[in-house]
Amino acid sequence: MANQQPKLIKGSEITDQKTYLSRRLFVRGAALAGSVAATGLLYRQLLAPDIGQPVPPALEPERFAPAAPAGEPVTEYKSVTGYNNFYEFGTDKYSPAKRAQKLITRPWAVAVDGLVHKPKVFDLDELLKLAPQEDRVYRFRCVEGWSMVIPWLGFPLAELLKQVEPKGDAAYVAFETANDRAKKGIPQTRALDWPYVEGLRLDEAMHPLATLATGLYGQPLPSQNGAPVRLVVPWKYGFKSIKSIVRITLVRDVPPTSWNLAAADEYGFYSNGNPDVPHPRWSQATEERIGEWGRRPTLLFNGYAAEVAGLYAGMDLRRNF
Repeated sequence: MANQQPKLIKGSEITDQKTYLSRRLFVRGAALAGSVAATGLLYRQLLAPDIGQPVPPALEPERFAPAAPAGEPVTEYKSVTGYNNFYEFGTDKYSPAKRAQKLITRPWAVAVDGLVHKPKVFDLDELLKLAPQEDRVYRFRCVEGWSMVIPWLGFPLAELLKQVEPKGDAAYVAFETANDRAKKGIPQTRALDWPYVEGLRLDEAMHPLATLATGLYGQPLPSQNGAPVRLVVPWKYGFKSIKSIVRITLVRDVPPTSWNLAAADEYGFYSNGNPDVPHPRWSQATEERIGEWGRRPTLLFNGYAAEVAGLYAGMDLRRNF
């Protein structure tokens, strides 16, 4: 039998290298996503987008280690700035890092009013000078079950509230985020009703751990992390730490909060980190620390029970979740 000549393949039928590698990346990502053994760590490293932002120099996590919780390394800068919840800019974790770059952060002002003796509109530069900026390295936990250790640059919220002198009947502090597409470049998704609103009890807001952050890793706050000024309440779930604040109002009654309005049975007003109070759709008993393999036990009040448990003395933390 005569030898058959191999069939020649046309050049137009050959898959170019870029497409081939992209398909391999997709297949690898799909395999990881479907694997019971794979953790979110490798999946994020594989599929994390390159948002084209320069990484500031001298971001050694060791610099912040003395202020970090004992034995807990600081989460790398790339993860802190590339894996975010900011629903105005997208409901997945990667869209904010790309889309939030349109956020216009100057000029910026924060109005503080309501039940205060000295209402005032603070320009951003006034906020930056209000108190010495310091590294405040806190655990930060998302209700979805992942956590980080982040070096925030900021000052106690109490320093701002003291400036306006709360009245005796002020019991809560309401927060509101920017809601102006034309002036601030905020596109908004349909995930929630806007503007995003949050609230704290006044004694919570006056606690030294409650922070107004204007930076992280010693650098100005990136847009996707809530620039130019955001709240950080480290003993609560992350959605309480409202981003891009434009108004703070002291009020007498419990203020509305965005996620509580959207699903009151899932997101309570207090939203304290509590391993014994499961979310209706998943357990809160363990968490994934970004940058680590596996899961670790969730700590009551996110590990800050010694500092804040007294705020809730006598309260039923299951009922007041």
